[in-house]
Amino acid sequence: MTTFMETPVTSGVATERARSWLLVPATKPETFSAAIASDVDAVILDIEDAVSPSAKPAAREAVVAWLEAGNSAWVRINDATTSFWADDLAALSGLKGLAGVMLAKTESGNQVDASAARLAEGTRILALVESAVGLEATPEIARADSTFRLAFGSGDFRRDTGMSDEPLAMAYPRSRLVVSSRAARLPGPIDGPTLAANESILARDSALTLSMGMTGKLCMHAEQAPIVNRELAPAPSDVTWADEVIDALGIDGSGVKDGSDLPRLAKALKIRDAAEVFGIEAG
Repeated sequence: MTTFMETPVTSGVATERARSWLLVPATKPETFSAAIASDVDAVILDIEDAVSPSAKPAAREAVVAWLEAGNSAWVRINDATTSFWADDLAALSGLKGLAGVMLAKTESGNQVDASAARLAEGTRILALVESAVGLEATPEIARADSTFRLAFGSGDFRRDTGMSDEPLAMAYPRSRLVVSSRAARLPGPIDGPTLAANESILARDSALTLSMGMTGKLCMHAEQAPIVNRELAPAPSDVTWADEVIDALGIDGSGVKDGSDLPRLAKALKIRDAAEVFGIEAG
């Protein structure tokens, strides 16, 4: 099993618990530092979908130069079936500022392992699932030694399958990512982005993300991060409830009286843990 390197994130939240993941086009290096300074938990410099084929070499060079200057971020690379994949990995391998790699359009565990073999040992890989083939291979992808976390490329997945973005239509792919992650003992998966600029729609979508068992969400703009972070963390009222349950039942379960108490205590302890990670106080 791979031992992952410690990697910094922008907000100080451990990468395993990072909620908001901002995709930044690699064609705009002037925005990289501002993205790092925003409220997002993690930044991904995108040299895949956000960059046309002719612009990829220059975008890759801009990312490498920025990382070599002492900065740190994740990088979304091109998928393993393209001619750009090997060039991306060769350029990024060994860079101290590389927080990890997001592998686009992952469709097998072998693609994850092949990517890891071209990177420095311990480099974290986010496997982005964007197709029907990838979704059906999620148990294998999740169990690959170098897979750190799964992510859902919901837009490309809908284009591949013809499915709508309605919650019911997307329930199966989200559930499959969640179950595969849990079975492989990975952190919760990262949901796809919300494209609408409306804050209430983003809050609704983020609440759905949480209800499905996903613990992160891709963002297209830094302004989305505060809402995503809020919705994917316990509310102050949740923390109050958790504290009351733990006080009544004991942190060690010494006050448990019947079978229904244990699930409540487990939920309360989970909420308290998340509150401590994200700095949420009872209210």
